[in-house]
Amino acid sequence: MDARYNPFTGRPIVPGLDEPIARAVEMGLEPPRFCAHCGRRMVVQIDPDGWWATCSRHGRIDSTRLERR
Repeated sequence: MDARYNPFTGRPIVPGLDEPIARAVEMGLEPPRFCAHCGRRMVVQIDPDGWWATCSRHGRIDSTRLERR
C-alpha cells in the first residue's frame, strides 16, 4: 500500500488519527504546500484566479482543474 501524506502539513496520514485542520484549509483558502504522494514540499504560486503547485516528482496540480470536478 502506498503511503499518503497530508498536503497541508507533509506528515504521513495515519488512519484513525484525526489531526486538527486550520480554518483557512477548511474554507478552501489555503493551497496544498506538500505533495500528497510523497510528502515533499511543493513550489506554490498564488494569483487572483487561483493557484498552482508543483512537485518535483509528481508534477503540477492546478486549482482550476480541481474546481471542474
